[in-house]
Amino acid sequence: MSDTERLHKIIYLMQKKGFVARQVFLDELEISVATFKRDITYLRDRMRVPIIYDRFYNGYGFESGSKNPLKEMPGLWFSQSEATALALMEHLLSSLDKSGLLGPHIEPLRSVIDSILGPETSSKELRKRIKVLGMFNRQSSIDSFGELGNALLKRQRIKIKYYSKGNNETTEREISPQRLIFYRDNWYLDAQCHLRNDLRSFAVDGIRSVDMIDKSKAEEIPVAKMQEFFTESYGIFSGKAKETAKLKFSSKRARWVSTENWHPQQKGTTESDGSYILEFPFNQDPELIMDILKHGSEVEVLEPISLRKKVAEEIKKNLALYK
Repeated sequence: MSDTERLHKIIYLMQKKGFVARQVFLDELEISVATFKRDITYLRDRMRVPIIYDRFYNGYGFESGSKNPLKEMPGLWFSQSEATALALMEHLLSSLDKSGLLGPHIEPLRSVIDSILGPETSSKELRKRIKVLGMFNRQSSIDSFGELGNALLKRQRIKIKYYSKGNNETTEREISPQRLIFYRDNWYLDAQCHLRNDLRSFAVDGIRSVDMIDKSKAEEIPVAKMQEFFTESYGIFSGKAKETAKLKFSSKRARWVSTENWHPQQKGTTESDGSYILEFPFNQDPELIMDILKHGSEVEVLEPISLRKKVAEEIKKNLALYK
C-alpha cells in the first residue's frame, strides 16, 4: 500500500466508524506504531486535517463540527502513480523553462506535490532521475511574461515595444493577445496586431515593454482562423500555406526522420531503397531552410524548385567560407 493510499484509508476509517482505536489502524493498514504516529502527525500538521484523540472512546476521530476532511485535503484523491506523474510533469515544465519565466509561478506547486506524495516520498528523488536538456533558449523578461499572462487572462488590449531581430528595428504595436506558445525552447505570443491589421507571432524575448490599455478589451479571433493562420504552414513562420515542400532523406537518416513530426499535415513514404520522402505545406522558408541544412548531405530538396535553389545557394555560400 502506497503512502497516499494509506493516508486515504486512515481518513476513510474515521469517516466510517467515527473514533477508531489505534490497534484497529495497525491491523487494517499492517503498519507499525511509529508509522501510524508519523501519518497522524503529517495529516494534522501538513494537510490540516482536524484529527483529535478522545480518551472516552479511546480512539482517533475528527473534531466535532469539522468539514469533510477529504475536501480540505488537496490531492489526496490521487493514487501514487498519478501523484508521481504530476511530479514528473512539474519537473519537465521547470526544466523546459530555461529563461526562468515560469519559475516564480510554478514554485508553489512543488510544495503541494510533495504534500500529495506523502511523508515517505519526495519529488526531489524523482527530479534527480530525470534530466531535460534545452538548447538555444533566449533570455526573456520575467516582468513582461507576467504582464502578458495577465493580459491574456483578462482579455485586454496592450501596447508593446517590439524589437525585430530580422529587421533590426523597434516598433510600437497595439495588440490583442490570443495565446502564448512554447516552441523550440522559446516563448512566442500569438496576437492580433492592430498596426498591421492581421495576426502576428511575437517572440517574447523581443518584447521590450508592455502597457495595459484601460477599458479596452482584446479582439477575439475565431479558433478556426487561428488554426488556419498559425498551424497550416511550417514552423513559427506562420501564415496560409502557399507551397508544398518535398524532401528526400537517405535510408540512414530515414531511421530518425520517419518518426519525427515536422507538420500536422505531413505525408511520409518509404521508398524501396529505404530512403524517405517527406511532404508538408509551408509559407515562409527561413526556418525550413535551417532545418534542411542541419541534415547535410543526408537530405535533398525535390520540390519546389524555388526552395531547392535557395538551399543550394546557402550551401555555396557556406563552402565559400572554407576556400
